[in-house]
Amino acid sequence: MVKNDTARLEARLPASVYATLKKAAELKGRTLTDFVVSAAHEAARKAIEEEEIIRLSAEDQRRFALALIDPPEPNETLKRASSAYRKSVETR
Repeated sequence: MVKNDTARLEARLPASVYATLKKAAELKGRTLTDFVVSAAHEAARKAIEEEEIIRLSAEDQRRFALALIDPPEPNETLKRASSAYRKSVETR
C-alpha cells in the first residue's frame, strides 16, 4: 500500500465567503474541502506559471534566436565588466 502524505491547512474567513464557497461546491457536486483545495491549487499553479514563464512576441523570439546564432561583438561596457569580474574572482 502506498502512503499518501498530506498536510493540514486551516483558515478563518468571513461567514459570507464561507457561504459562497459552500454554495459553489454544492453547485459543482463537490465537497467544500475538495472544491477549495482544487481552486487554490489551480490559482497557485497559475501564479507560479505567470512568474516563471517568459513570454516573447514573435519578433522578440526572432531577435533572441538571431542573437544566439550570431551574437554581437562585446561593447566597451561589457569588456570592462568582464575584466572586473575576472579580477574579483579567483582563477584555478
